[in-house]
Amino acid sequence: MATAPGLPRVPKSKPTFPSHYHEGFLEKKGPKDRDYKKFWAGLQGLTIYFYNSNRDPQYVDKVDLSNFLALTDDAPRGSTTDPGTQFCLSLAGQEIRFKVDSLESREMWKAFIMTVVELKVPSNLLPGPKYTMTDVLTKEKDRRAQEKPSCFLDVSRVEAQLLLEKYPDCGNMLLRPGSDGSGSFSVTTRQMLNGVEQVRHYKVKREGRSYIIDVEEPVSCSSLHDVVNYFISNTKGALVPFHPDEDYEKVLGFVEANQENGESTWTVPKPPASLGPGEAKQTQQLPGPGRSPRLPTSVPPVPDQDENYITPISDEPTNQYENENALPPRLLAGPKPKRQGKPLPKVPAVPHKAKTESKGLAGPKKGGSSASQPRVPSGMPISTEMTEELERKLQQRRAILEK
Repeated sequence: MATAPGLPRVPKSKPTFPSHYHEGFLEKKGPKDRDYKKFWAGLQGLTIYFYNSNRDPQYVDKVDLSNFLALTDDAPRGSTTDPGTQFCLSLAGQEIRFKVDSLESREMWKAFIMTVVELKVPSNLLPGPKYTMTDVLTKEKDRRAQEKPSCFLDVSRVEAQLLLEKYPDCGNMLLRPGSDGSGSFSVTTRQMLNGVEQVRHYKVKREGRSYIIDVEEPVSCSSLHDVVNYFISNTKGALVPFHPDEDYEKVLGFVEANQENGESTWTVPKPPASLGPGEAKQTQQLPGPGRSPRLPTSVPPVPDQDENYITPISDEPTNQYENENALPPRLLAGPKPKRQGKPLPKVPAVPHKAKTESKGLAGPKKGGSSASQPRVPSGMPISTEMTEELERKLQQRRAILEK
């Protein structure tokens, strides 16, 4: 019996590992670490990435070499000799110590780091490592030519000045696009001199693969990173690249031109006024399927209390109100109706009693009293006047019979 063919196997996608100039095991000890911790490390550009293992594509830590100061050999504490397995990386504001397995591994790490930081091949290398460093130098120059520094922001001249003024702790130098639209760049700096703000703008022109700083004596740089480094080194560290602490603004603002003097100002729109206490927000709820829309309705006026008016109760469904405390018209309290008098009780018919024969001299009269009494048809109500008239006649007859 033939079996149905199964689904074709889809090969699992293999994780892509990053490409590094150099990689290997490194034991790292930061300023807050008590002891060394071993990582698989890789150098790419101006960053050293640290991984838990050489098969892990996602790094867990990194060290930025843009604030590089020095790289020195480091002997263990309490030891007078250098075993050749430790070195110290000095950055702006911190020092990080590394430990490797051998002297050869340490010298290779130092050579790679110095090549990407200084963009030149160290002179104290053997022919083999020197050839490797030359290849790395070419790759790093190509990368920097295509990559913009972290202090580059796509802002205008006025916006760059306002950013440096608003966030002085984030840096005082900013790289931005040129305002002439020719693909050039500009460097905006802000410094304080005797309490007075000093803002300067420098033009950086693009000529082929080089960047020319347009000053009295033009300076040629191979990348924008070299432009930033030139300003840092020639001001003895007084200019610091702008690195905002937060990537997003918390307040909406925009640059608006003043029609009176033509100057640009930074405008922050006012938020909408909030409702005061007791003010209700009128909203309209859209009807859903099978549901009628809820619209705000007003309570009808109360009827005149002077009139004997009773609000009728109709069979119509009660309307819905936005204000739950409001009463619909059918539940309004009107004046109490007047009480009607109690209906007159029905007077029972007077029973007809047979007259006994009187023992007087006249003797009994023929015809009886039944002939003289009016007959009241059964089932008809007797009014009060008829009852009084009958009682009066009965009293007269009794008076005659008693004589």
